[in-house]
Amino acid sequence: MNKPTIEAQDRTVHGHFGRFAARASGWLGSTWAFVAAGLVVAVWAATGPMFHFSSKWAEMIGTGTAVATFLMVLLIQNTQNRDSRAINLKLNELIRAMGTARNQLIDIERLSDLELDEMQATYEKIKTNWTARQARSARVPEEK
Repeated sequence: MNKPTIEAQDRTVHGHFGRFAARASGWLGSTWAFVAAGLVVAVWAATGPMFHFSSKWAEMIGTGTAVATFLMVLLIQNTQNRDSRAINLKLNELIRAMGTARNQLIDIERLSDLELDEMQATYEKIKTNWTARQARSARVPEEK
C-alpha cells in the first residue's frame, strides 16, 4: 500500500482550501450574503425586547460578528494572495514574451523595499524626461 507523500498531502490540503476559499469568497461577497447578514441583524434586533436588551443578548451579536470578521479576513487574504500571485505570473509571462522587455523585472515583487525604491526612482526619471520632451515638442511651431 503506497502512502501519499507529505508534499502531495500538503498540495491536496492547499488545493481543497483554495477551492473552498474561492467559492466562499464568491458567495460571501454576493448580494444574497449581504441580505442574509442583514436578516440576522434584524432578527437579533427584533429579539432585543424579548431578552430585555440584556448584556448576554448584546454579547451574542458582538461575539458572532467578531468570529465572522476574523474568518472573513483570513478568506479575503487567501483570495487576495491567490489573485496577486496569478496577476504577477501573468505579468511575468508578458515580460518574458516581449523581446524588448527587461527580464530582470520578472519577480520584482520579491525585491527588498530599497531595491524597489531604486527601481521606482529610475522609472520616475524616465517619466520626467519623457514629459520634458513632450513639453518641448509642443512648443515647437509646425512648419508650413
